Amino acid sequence: MAKHRKLGRRTDQRVQLIYSQASQLLWHGRIETTLARAKEVRKAAEKLITMAIRTYQDTVTVTKMKRNQKDELIPVEYTNDGPRKLAARRRIMAKVADLKEIKDPKESKESYRERTRDIKHPLVEKIFGEYAPKYDKRAKELGQGGGYTRIIKLGQRRGDGADKCILELV
Repeated sequence: MAKHRKLGRRTDQRVQLIYSQASQLLWHGRIETTLARAKEVRKAAEKLITMAIRTYQDTVTVTKMKRNQKDELIPVEYTNDGPRKLAARRRIMAKVADLKEIKDPKESKESYRERTRDIKHPLVEKIFGEYAPKYDKRAKELGQGGGYTRIIKLGQRRGDGADKCILELV
């Protein structure tokens, strides 16, 4: 039987808390939380990254005929997800929060809209486009899988004495 921490929450609240913090970790690269939560979030985040690593290269190139301005049919190539990557993408989307792309303070609304027009799920795109290739390369160099996160202990929190830590991606 799998051992897990209950974190003083009901099951639905606990699962939501863990995947919410995992989403924040994957988006920002590091979070500050309690040690017990960090150990649970680490498990969830590493499983999501591993799922992406195993499937990120599964793509299919499709050629479709499209009409141009002169009403001529021209072939256009599209790169779609293969069946394994699509299934993994949907499983990840079911678990992580749908976070929005952050607008830079000096960026205009129009340039922000232009930059984020093609991105429907920024966090999922970041997992498959940035983290999966990076950690796949790292795994091949070191000859091991996993170990994508590290926990740095900060000491106890004033008030309740809970052990605080920083959970970050390696």
